[in-house]
Amino acid sequence: MVARLRTQMAVVTQGPNQAGLVTDRPMPRLRDDYLLVKPVTVALNPTDWKHIDFVPSNGCTVGCDFAGVVEAVGPKVTMFQPGDRVLGLTHGCNAIEPEDGAFAQYIMAKGEGQVKIPDGMSWEDACTVGVGFTTIGQSLYQALGLPLPGKPRSPTTPRTILIYGGSTATGTLAIQCAKLSGMEVVTTCSASNFDMVKQLGADVVFDYTKPNAAAEIRKYTKDGLKLCFDTVAMAASAQFCAEALTSKAGGRYHTLQELRCPRRDVRSTVSMAYTAVGEAYIMGPRKMPAKPNDVKHHLLWQAIFQDLLNQGKIKTHPISKQPYGLKGVLNGLDLLRENKVRGQKLVYRVDETPHQF
Repeated sequence: MVARLRTQMAVVTQGPNQAGLVTDRPMPRLRDDYLLVKPVTVALNPTDWKHIDFVPSNGCTVGCDFAGVVEAVGPKVTMFQPGDRVLGLTHGCNAIEPEDGAFAQYIMAKGEGQVKIPDGMSWEDACTVGVGFTTIGQSLYQALGLPLPGKPRSPTTPRTILIYGGSTATGTLAIQCAKLSGMEVVTTCSASNFDMVKQLGADVVFDYTKPNAAAEIRKYTKDGLKLCFDTVAMAASAQFCAEALTSKAGGRYHTLQELRCPRRDVRSTVSMAYTAVGEAYIMGPRKMPAKPNDVKHHLLWQAIFQDLLNQGKIKTHPISKQPYGLKGVLNGLDLLRENKVRGQKLVYRVDETPHQF
């Protein structure tokens, strides 16, 4: 069937702040080290609408998170074969490879670093994991130096970490992985999500909306907090983390956008999940180079995370199943833009896309 298809439906960038569902998107070409995947489900991330609105990339397929079935593999692929159920990340809105992106009937995904879906995991749950697990590997382990799950903690590694935004999709995974690494986890979220993050393993939770919350964290940690992972990546969250970290020099702040802790005595780092793909990409006016070390670390982390998932040690983020497949994705992007999604991932089944719209 795939061989006979020439075009497909896909969500594509169409101008500043605009994306649309098209029916004449050419089928992606199978590259040597890539998988051709038929997505069953896709999930939305904030990066999807932010790329549409802020990163010029007209004519690019949108979307990063997917779960689907491998239809074909390139000649350099060794980890997967046709018929495998996989979840993972693909680089949506990629100006260098415009056909990349998850929101389509058939997609390209790098042949390394994806994850096989365990038996018993639903398609809806599986599609929420790709961006998150990639981000966790880069943030907690590559950047902040936490011990990998099952490995002993170095005497020089701080025992406590603040995960700002514990109820976000990245935050819920980060809490679980940090606990599997033997860390004490301090986190923040709104009071309505306290029970959820505690069930995932958070040791103590603070309501970030309270004016003295950062000071309370500093008090709780006896002015000794040295590690912070900011999953929200806003100026306000960076300021909060600056006030929660130890007042002494040597704190570490890591986040997911070009943002720095406002304190000069705190070391700030940032990661982009796209570097795990191992190829150069364009971010606004800048061309970002490939980072081989990021790929090497991602493959190490992928194998560990695969085992954690197979053993049932990871709980996926709560989902909100949305209607109308790829057509519904457009409405979901607006919901994210308007900050109307809290504590859930919006998930869509591709085969529910209406053929007339």
